[in-house]
Amino acid sequence: MSTESDLQENYRRAYGNRIGFGKKPALILIDFVEAYFDPACELYADVEDALASALRIRDKAREIGIPVIYTNVVYQAGGVDGGRFFQKALPLRNFVSGNPMGAWPKGMEVGEHELVVSKQYPSAFFGTSLAATLATLGVDTLVHTGLTTSGCVRATCVDCCSHGFIPIIAREAVGDRHSAPHEANLFDMDAKYADVVSEADVIEYFNKTGKSQ
Repeated sequence: MSTESDLQENYRRAYGNRIGFGKKPALILIDFVEAYFDPACELYADVEDALASALRIRDKAREIGIPVIYTNVVYQAGGVDGGRFFQKALPLRNFVSGNPMGAWPKGMEVGEHELVVSKQYPSAFFGTSLAATLATLGVDTLVHTGLTTSGCVRATCVDCCSHGFIPIIAREAVGDRHSAPHEANLFDMDAKYADVVSEADVIEYFNKTGKSQ
């Protein structure tokens, strides 16, 4: 049976490449909504630290003028626009339009010129205008923060890569309900689709981007 060190070495040999940062980033904050912060909700995930990290990164993006994009999940009454995803994942009923669980948590106030992408499926790219918006802005790199690592963050990361943008995952600014899916998906995204980096690395990158503008 392979050990953890064997696994790490196997992946280093096969997938040890880094994409690196591009020239023009945008920041996305994926599904930071009240459902994940209210202990009474079945989606509660104890992810206050991820939110705090994402807000620090957002503050730096705002300071420098890097585009800031938010996503949420919003359904019509009865989830008629939710398809099989709404049928399968019962907690999505918390995101029917008007449900308070779909509201932004404290600190997640959207700025006047910041974009909100409302979606019905895990990826922020699927069925939305996000790819066209990023292309119009000349963005080549999308820094990912948000919830959950194994769900909408991963789905957005894979589609980001598929659309030709560089996916960067800010490790401290993404979260999940359990460390096992969280760490497994960070490991896999870093191996195959994205660069997983620290909050400090993102801040340093933004600072360098600001100086080059």
